Amino acid sequence: MSKTASKTASKTASKTAIRTDKKQIPIAEGLFAWPSSSPQLIGSRCQGCGEVAFPKQSGCPNCAGDSTEEVLLSRRGKLWTWTIQHFPPPHPYAGDLDAFVPFGVGYIELPEGIRVEARLSLSDPEELEIGMEMELAIEKFAEREDGVELMTFVFQPAAT
Repeated sequence: MSKTASKTASKTASKTAIRTDKKQIPIAEGLFAWPSSSPQLIGSRCQGCGEVAFPKQSGCPNCAGDSTEEVLLSRRGKLWTWTIQHFPPPHPYAGDLDAFVPFGVGYIELPEGIRVEARLSLSDPEELEIGMEMELAIEKFAEREDGVELMTFVFQPAAT
């Protein structure tokens, strides 16, 4: 890990669980275990061939089997590749288009053998390095009109 990435890991380690007095809910049900002080992504494992998938699926994308079980995925993995997205995602993007800020997007290779596409907590190319250790974190994505915070998952440099 580069010196910059190491410094960033120390700065971002506290992002793992954001707590406020507002109600917080996942941006979509079934993506990650929340609320939790150690949130994990929720995937599935085929009981026939052992293939792991994220997000969880009722059928296997590998063997087309229809017997899967829910599994909690590892919180840490390696940054397999990344890019910086400089434009808002297409419809049905739920964020504020006027307040859009470029963000990092990457694939994190988990010990279970899958690569998860995820938003990254960093958007500075100088702080991202293929192969660096990353850790799951939960952060606020948006706030609904009723004050409920929509939470999403991101990966950040792992604390050392």
